[in-house]
Amino acid sequence: MSSHSPDDLNYGGLDPRDALLDKARVVLIPVPYDRTASYQKGTADGPRALIEASTHMELYDDELGVEPYTIGLHTIPPVSGNDDSPEAMVAKVEEAIAGYLAMGKMPVVLGGEHAVSVGAIRAYLKAHPRLSVVQLDAHGDLRDSFEGSRYNHACIMRRVAEERIPTLQVGIRSLSKEEAEFIRERRLAVVPAGEFMRRPETALQAVDRLTDEIYLTVDVDFFDPGIMPGTGTPEPGGPGWYETLDFLRELCRRRQLVGFDVNELRPIADDKSSDFLAAKLVYKIIAYRFFADGRRID
Repeated sequence: MSSHSPDDLNYGGLDPRDALLDKARVVLIPVPYDRTASYQKGTADGPRALIEASTHMELYDDELGVEPYTIGLHTIPPVSGNDDSPEAMVAKVEEAIAGYLAMGKMPVVLGGEHAVSVGAIRAYLKAHPRLSVVQLDAHGDLRDSFEGSRYNHACIMRRVAEERIPTLQVGIRSLSKEEAEFIRERRLAVVPAGEFMRRPETALQAVDRLTDEIYLTVDVDFFDPGIMPGTGTPEPGGPGWYETLDFLRELCRRRQLVGFDVNELRPIADDKSSDFLAAKLVYKIIAYRFFADGRRID
């Protein structure tokens, strides 16, 4: 754990020498945006809360026996905010992601509402034309538009589906009738939360049918609100911590994780548990992506 002032925040509270851009493999990109949030706003405060919580993490991963931060983690200032329209936000995120991909970095988006993922996925798709997208989420996010915007947080996977990208949606337990019909029409791969918890191998079998390069998008309302109350649209009956880590570790073993995002953290003033879970989740995904059996992989 490291100690830094609020004005000198970088993910993990790293010493600035360990967070230099030129040495970093991962670039963390905060997008404090919740302009289209339709229930509880506050996810614009999520990226900063996540980064603040990360400064209190132990940087040693006792499961893998490694220190993941040694690959280099660089945190940049926010690339957008609520002054931007959804379309402008998406364009700014796409431009930022594309720039860091061109530098050979892995940019990781920290939202904000889930709409921030659209620009990231577009940039990754241009760099990895055979991309598949795995979504961990309580909601389908397959509406064509919602509350007047096609870039609403409820529409992200519809925009992905329009690109004919192979997808896998895990943890889903809230859909509109129209979304359910769209899933049937397109024969989309969906593993509901109950099935994931009863038979986790179902999700891994679906992973095996995807392309080799994976983009992972995580809405933290995927988790049961008993362990993740700090989110904009909580849904009962979600997965827990360890079954989720089991899935993520195996996903990284079976496929190449080229990028990811974590979104929809809505901080609670006097309860930091959600902030810390989201911060630790980012670190675990980085660990699984870059280390196997105690060895660094690239």
